[in-house]
Amino acid sequence: MRLLIVEDDKDLNEGLAFAFSQEGYEIETAFYYSMGLDAYKNKDVDAIILDCNLPDGNGFDFCRAVRRESLIPIVMLTARDTEIDELKGLEVGADDYISKPFSIAVLKMRVKNAIRKKESPKVLNSQGIKIDILKRKAYKNNSEVDLSPIEWQLLYYLMENSGRVLLKQEILNFIWDSNGNFVDENAISVNIRRLRLKIEDDPSSPKLIKAVRGFGYRWCEITE
Repeated sequence: MRLLIVEDDKDLNEGLAFAFSQEGYEIETAFYYSMGLDAYKNKDVDAIILDCNLPDGNGFDFCRAVRRESLIPIVMLTARDTEIDELKGLEVGADDYISKPFSIAVLKMRVKNAIRKKESPKVLNSQGIKIDILKRKAYKNNSEVDLSPIEWQLLYYLMENSGRVLLKQEILNFIWDSNGNFVDENAISVNIRRLRLKIEDDPSSPKLIKAVRGFGYRWCEITE
């Protein structure tokens, strides 16, 4: 696993390089925006630790440039502990964000988690329904299904937790976290009905998305 560290503070850069090399990572280091971008393009790196403030640019623009062509895990560092910076970092595509000063152990865990998430399955298949997680597309019998953002999130969450009863509050929390918009319980029911119309063979007698009265919904891996 090759890790690129883009950080203009030489002591911190070298300290991070040593700490992560002890974990078995191959290390590439860069102290400038241009140097980091060149390393990313030419060194076949697997993950990036990226400082927000660089002498010849900033980490947000760097992250945007990488995201135009790659989903490589990126953990951003900043000297400013502000919500605006964190939101901006996540908005441009960073997988995680940590403020200085930070614990090396915590940063190691953040990097491991970011890598693990990107290594998780990119496609889910069940009962003729397929979703491409990275492209955020859904298919029924290999034909693309046009879903709204909330419908897609519902389908993803149900399929990801196939066989488990998802409580309505769990679903509400997931949709809220994913879209940042208020969604009430009635909206969940409405979107479940719309989703069934698009993916069920017989929406009036659903076989894929089952309601569990008084609790929530369950994706059925085996039709009942």
